[in-house]
Amino acid sequence: MEIEQEIPQLHFRNEHHKAIVNIIFTANWLQEKIRQFLTPEDITAQQYNILRIVYASAVPLSTLQIRAQMLDKMSDTSRMVDRLAAKKLLEKRMATNDKRKVAIYLTAEGVGVLHRIEARIHELDAMVAALSVEDAQLLNGLLNAIR
Repeated sequence: MEIEQEIPQLHFRNEHHKAIVNIIFTANWLQEKIRQFLTPEDITAQQYNILRIVYASAVPLSTLQIRAQMLDKMSDTSRMVDRLAAKKLLEKRMATNDKRKVAIYLTAEGVGVLHRIEARIHELDAMVAALSVEDAQLLNGLLNAIR
């Protein structure tokens, strides 16, 4: 659907203004769809991102190492790790090489959440299924150019 139908606005200053509004609107739309997708697991998109980062690492990570890899650099990683630990999805232990640091581990329950999500990951892909592979590549290039 065209942005003009989604947001009834009489006038965009120019195509650049329209693009900015369209990107913000689409980002919010995607965030809401992802929120709905993750609701059955009772985790947020940021928490999912942390679980994926820890899962993908061959070694235990510190909170700072997790934050460096997060999509949302403004998030309070320590607080989210604590919430995931309270849900028994992550475990915090003293680092073996430095007792002043905490190492973050994924629990069996955390792995289970990721496996359940992975079984449904096609639902996330479907959010952009209207794009061909070539269109997705073009979009990725355009977004990279903006940044």
